[in-house]
Amino acid sequence: MAITTQWVLDDEHLARLCTEWRQLPFVALDTEFMRVDTFYPIAALLQVGDGRCAYLIDPLQISDWSAFAGLLEDQAVVKVLHACSEDLEVFLRLTGSLPVPLFDTQLAAGYLNIGFSMGYSRLVQSVLNIELPKGETRSDWLQRPLSEMQVQYAAEDAQHLAELYQALLPKLSEEKFAWILEDGAELVANQRRETDPAEAYRDVKQAWRLKPRQLAVLRALACWRETQARKRNQPRNRVLREASLWPLARTQPGDLVSLARIEDMHPRTVRQDGETLLELIRAAAATPEQEWPAVLPEPLPLEASKLLKKLRAVGQRAAIDLDIAPELVLRKKVLEALLKTGYPDGPYQLPDSFRGWRRERLGQSLLDALEKKS
Repeated sequence: MAITTQWVLDDEHLARLCTEWRQLPFVALDTEFMRVDTFYPIAALLQVGDGRCAYLIDPLQISDWSAFAGLLEDQAVVKVLHACSEDLEVFLRLTGSLPVPLFDTQLAAGYLNIGFSMGYSRLVQSVLNIELPKGETRSDWLQRPLSEMQVQYAAEDAQHLAELYQALLPKLSEEKFAWILEDGAELVANQRRETDPAEAYRDVKQAWRLKPRQLAVLRALACWRETQARKRNQPRNRVLREASLWPLARTQPGDLVSLARIEDMHPRTVRQDGETLLELIRAAAATPEQEWPAVLPEPLPLEASKLLKKLRAVGQRAAIDLDIAPELVLRKKVLEALLKTGYPDGPYQLPDSFRGWRRERLGQSLLDALEKKS
């Protein structure tokens, strides 16, 4: 069946449609973007589905996003997306706003125990028994005009996403629907929380092995890398490869020859930024001791796997009781954060990252499981 498609190519048309969409209970949203050589995604197409028509908004033609931002922020209209972390980044970059309330169909599949982390095509096949065309996800969405296949692909995404929502919604209890929106709000909150460049060193692999003075160097290098990636609008690894950060902080080369020998160091980086990196290393190594970062906590030892297994069992029992995907109940990062609050002998406390219905339903059970001596 042919999908009714409407192009949106000017500000006035978009504003008029946004007024209409704000009268609806929901809209389905999707984006196509390019991010090959840039830090930030370049919006190439926005799709809106209302169940009757697929609207294709050309961001290369739109200059005023205020009406669309108003739609995104309208609490009366549920915004339906699928596996939306990158879409959220596109919306925030383009409009300054994020979609609330947010219903992610990938999460809904997990709450209905259809599957965890299901791809869009597979979920559409499973729920709607429709096979989507393949092959356009990697195409050039910034080209104009778009090919017929690209237009069809984009329109089908918007149309079937709306149909997915209409098919999944009746199967969800009020409680599970609320949990999906709660998780959606968490995704939005995480997107608003921009990483502080000065804290980027904490995420570098093996950083916990470094001494405080070396960590001061790592902090300076990771901060510079993050700041420059944003400023130049280049991928972080184009500025300085991640695998080079730890050996740079550990060995602290003092000249360009030594710098060039660092693991995974790109010759282009040495040519363009070598002197800057050497100066950063010198300055950071001279940081007064009282300003050195504290040693980072070690990863949990292998022996902790027994306790992790006990905690996962709590989640698996809850998943069976609630009939939801087990992976959705307790995330590994949360369980590890819980163990780190008191390993090996306790007492333990629930980490701040453990929130909402999971904390209410499972918090005490997790603490009880840790108190029981095996």
